[in-house]
Amino acid sequence: MVDVTVIKLAEVVGVPVDRLLNQMKEAGLQHGAAEDKVSDEEKQTLLAFLKRSHGESDKAPRKITLKRKVTTQLKGARTQGRTAKTVNVEVRKKRTYVKRSALEAENSAEKLEELTAEDTLKKADEERLTTEEAARKKASEEKAADEKASEDKAADEKAAAEELAAAKKAAEAAALENEEAKKEPADKPTVKVEKQQEEEPTVIVESSADQKLKLEKEEREREAKKAHDRKAKKDSKAKSGKRWIAETTDDLEGEELAISKPARKKHDQSKIAKPTKFLKQHAFAKPAAPVAKEVAIPESIVVSELASRMSVKGNEVVRALMKMGVMVTINQSIDQDVAVLLAQDMGHKYRLEEPVTMEQSILGEINYEGESVTRAPVVTVMGHVDHGKTSLLDYIRETRVTAGESGGITQHIGAYHVETEKGMVCFLDTPGHAAFTAMRARGAQATDIVILVVAADDGVMPQTEEAIKHAHSADVPIIVAINKIDKEAADIERVKTELAAKEVIPEDWGGDVQFIPVSAHTGQGIDELLDAILLQAEILELKAVPNVSATGLVIEARLDKGRGSVATLLVQNGTLKQGDTILVGEVYGRVRALHDENGVKIKTAGPSIPVEILGLTNTPQAGDDFLVLRNEKKAREIAEDRRSRNKSAAQAARSAIQLENIFENMGAGEVKPLNIVLKTDVRGTLEALTSALEQLGNDEVKVTLVTSGVGGISETDANLAASTGAVIIGFNVRADTKARKVIEKNGIDLRYYSVIYNIVDDVKKALSGMLAPEYKESILGVAEVRDIFSSPKFGSIAGSMVIEGTIYRSKPIRVLRDDIVIYEGELESLRRFKDSVTEVRNGLECGIGVKNYTDVRAGDKIEVFDMVEVERTL
Repeated sequence: MVDVTVIKLAEVVGVPVDRLLNQMKEAGLQHGAAEDKVSDEEKQTLLAFLKRSHGESDKAPRKITLKRKVTTQLKGARTQGRTAKTVNVEVRKKRTYVKRSALEAENSAEKLEELTAEDTLKKADEERLTTEEAARKKASEEKAADEKASEDKAADEKAAAEELAAAKKAAEAAALENEEAKKEPADKPTVKVEKQQEEEPTVIVESSADQKLKLEKEEREREAKKAHDRKAKKDSKAKSGKRWIAETTDDLEGEELAISKPARKKHDQSKIAKPTKFLKQHAFAKPAAPVAKEVAIPESIVVSELASRMSVKGNEVVRALMKMGVMVTINQSIDQDVAVLLAQDMGHKYRLEEPVTMEQSILGEINYEGESVTRAPVVTVMGHVDHGKTSLLDYIRETRVTAGESGGITQHIGAYHVETEKGMVCFLDTPGHAAFTAMRARGAQATDIVILVVAADDGVMPQTEEAIKHAHSADVPIIVAINKIDKEAADIERVKTELAAKEVIPEDWGGDVQFIPVSAHTGQGIDELLDAILLQAEILELKAVPNVSATGLVIEARLDKGRGSVATLLVQNGTLKQGDTILVGEVYGRVRALHDENGVKIKTAGPSIPVEILGLTNTPQAGDDFLVLRNEKKAREIAEDRRSRNKSAAQAARSAIQLENIFENMGAGEVKPLNIVLKTDVRGTLEALTSALEQLGNDEVKVTLVTSGVGGISETDANLAASTGAVIIGFNVRADTKARKVIEKNGIDLRYYSVIYNIVDDVKKALSGMLAPEYKESILGVAEVRDIFSSPKFGSIAGSMVIEGTIYRSKPIRVLRDDIVIYEGELESLRRFKDSVTEVRNGLECGIGVKNYTDVRAGDKIEVFDMVEVERTL
């Protein structure tokens, strides 16, 4: 190893260089200068000398202990004539003074000991890394050192006991000498003994050669006790998991050295590389390789539970999460994404565990198994406006529904079941107007067969194409009914050609679609149409289980003032009975009454039967599925849970949209809203209107539905419209008395409608009126400058010829040179000869004075223009 100099050693030990040189000279070392090098053996020699000579040069005692005892009395309070109690309190104080030179010597010795220990450790490490033979030899030396240390310990304890006994005898002798000293002259040495109750006697020697040996024995006793305490402390630390390594050498005579932290780390590494017998006794068993597991991870999991599933300690999981930046405790929960990342980071596979909700557990208990029977087909009639859908259905039902609809168009989904000679068929009649796209799509999802009605005189129209798309997307077979064949303009082949272009191929053209020519006016082809429906139903093999709890969907829903929420349901499986508890989306209730499409009260409704029910707590959404539960309490719990989840999802969606559009909207201009309060009679109409109105508008104006719902216009609706400046639109509903008073008081715009597309047209006009005006430039006339004249009153006057249009004095002008605009302003004067005029027409000469501009030249053109406002529409 590299030797150090005397000055470096003095800095490490913390003593002056001169003092260290004197100590080395007394130890027999030949060092006279601060630059002399000190080897490892010389350090050990110096250390041994300091230990032997520790306190030898001081004739005076190294420590003086002063003691003081104070006794006081505390008197208690006197109560009920009794004598107050007195308590004696004795306070004992002891203070020990140590000579500074002794402390400096001890500190020097300890620092030198630590330095020697580190050097010894490094040297031992180098020797261990040479060969395994050296390691085995070192192990045997350590064993011998341990045995020697045990023997030294026993010898030290025995010597300490002997010295203690000698010290007691010396104390007794000193006491005797003290008594005799009282009779002798004052110049003789005196011995003063202080004896305590609980402490060993401490002898303070002022001057006596005989007491020197006793003091040396006491010092050795204390040093032995310190060494014993240090060893016990090191042993206790080793047992508590802290690794301490003792090195024994012949030069240090078995003295134990506590290795510093960096040296300990290096020492541990060398021990692991070449284990010795001493370290084998304290080494841990080699851990097994980590086992990769498949961990099931739910939506959220407690950290302790995740640690248990991965078979690792909880603190390891917490530590790994902290590295990921997630600060949690072992009893807190983390979400699924964090748990997945953690499992992958710790080398495990994962499996997402879908939680079983209360709704799934309850619905899983319902049994829908049973004997299936053939059911009637559900047929949806689709087509363009006024192509005869409802008239065709009327002829089959032998009623006239069209007369009851406003404007002669169907505005609701009508559901009817018809008993024919060929069998029972359930018909759904959907509107054909563009505003009812969502209603037609819902009808296609609920049906088995689609009848596409196409007028033979009109052919394929926009809503016809839309109905084809709905049928194809729902994968529902189509039967085409070519209506109005009794008209003179009917062209069946044209209809087939146009539908073939839309991938609806007739059977006689090699396709799979039945084309049936019919007439809703004369009844021609109706029987063939029913035969085609029943034939298609046989091909589909429609089945249902009637003897189970009913399931199906909502066709339509409305709020009746006298009866409450009224919903039209289509039973698809099972049988619906009066008194059943049903669950529809976020709404539940007990069926109080059932009515068929003709308003006749019935008790039950089987598969493929449309029925109108009463008893729901609120108006359900059209198109929602319904099912029957046995327990009304469970139905309420599921409905509330759905309502809560839907509300949270809607809020999250709105927040996401706002965040996505925040930067786009920062630079955009403010959009003007048209606030509307919308109330309708049925849910389907509300959906159709909402969808149609939200599509209106552009970057400048838009429709904002402040509130919408089913039912009459209430006072709350009127107050909301007054506070937001909204227009109230009612479709087949009216405002009550309180609402009318609020409307009249605040001057709110209230409009009633019975035809949907009238609402759409009026709202579109209102939005167009809100658009900012747009202006278009119109050139009125152009004059060419022929010469420049000077006028004392107007300055430069351009003698010009009008070559195009008319020059007006009150309109703005531009001066063009080489067809480039060089000035834009207005005219100061316009003259025809000596007369001032307001306009000059094409082909006439005139004098033009340009205001605030004098650089007009011959050959320039003066252009007169105007800004014309252009009407804007959506």
